Formats: sequence, structure tokens, C-alpha cells
Amino acid sequence: MLFTDRNALCGMDFDFGRSVGVLVAITAVATIGLTNVMAPGTVFMMVLPSMVAFAVVAFFLGMKHGEYRTVR
Repeated sequence: MLFTDRNALCGMDFDFGRSVGVLVAITAVATIGLTNVMAPGTVFMMVLPSMVAFAVVAFFLGMKHGEYRTVR
């Protein structure tokens, strides 16, 4: 039971489309939430691009780490 397939136990069968969809949804909710406390111009011109850039880098690194873990 120590080396079982964790994804099968948790029901986490994410493919690329679902993963990107969840990432877009999280970014959209965060952007909408931030427009309530900051000026919308600031959010859309400064915060949103940096959130998207960080999401792409984190997604790529996470994907590569997952590939590394499956090969190992």
C-alpha cells in the first residue's frame, strides 16, 4: 500500500485542458476580487499580467516536476 497510485485513490485525473481551466478560473476569481479593493486600471494593467506570468512559470515548473517524479 506504500507505493500505490495516489491519483487513483484521490480521483485527481487532470489532463492539460482541465488544469489550464482551473488555473484560468483561479486567476479570474482573484482578479475580480482585487478589483473590489484596488483601482481596476491598476489591476488590469499591472497585477493581472504578473499573475498570468507567475501562473505560467509555476504551471511549467510543476508539470516538469511531475514528469520527473513519474520517471524516478
